[in-house]
Amino acid sequence: MNFTFTSSAIGHLSEHLTDGSKSLKLLYDTEGCGCVVSGVPTLQIVNKPYEDDKLGEGKPYSVWYEPRYEVFFEPNLKIDYNEARHSFSLSSDNQIYTANLRLLK
Repeated sequence: MNFTFTSSAIGHLSEHLTDGSKSLKLLYDTEGCGCVVSGVPTLQIVNKPYEDDKLGEGKPYSVWYEPRYEVFFEPNLKIDYNEARHSFSLSSDNQIYTANLRLLK
């Protein structure tokens, strides 16, 4: 997967990622959803990835993710930050996955 970030998203993420000791991970939370297809994407700041995580390309940040959930996303994703709503969003050229992407620290 490939990730692009808007300047607004970069500005809000940079304070957490500037020293290089942490990285981003795209989670796909299915707990309580009843079905794996109804999962909720979430962005998490992690110290290190899990053993089976895969690294997606990204500028300026690469993003870790679990390969088993890759099927639910398109190959090219965009992460934005909406100042008015104080929230991140995850989208592709064809759809909006969520306009309220949580950031777990």
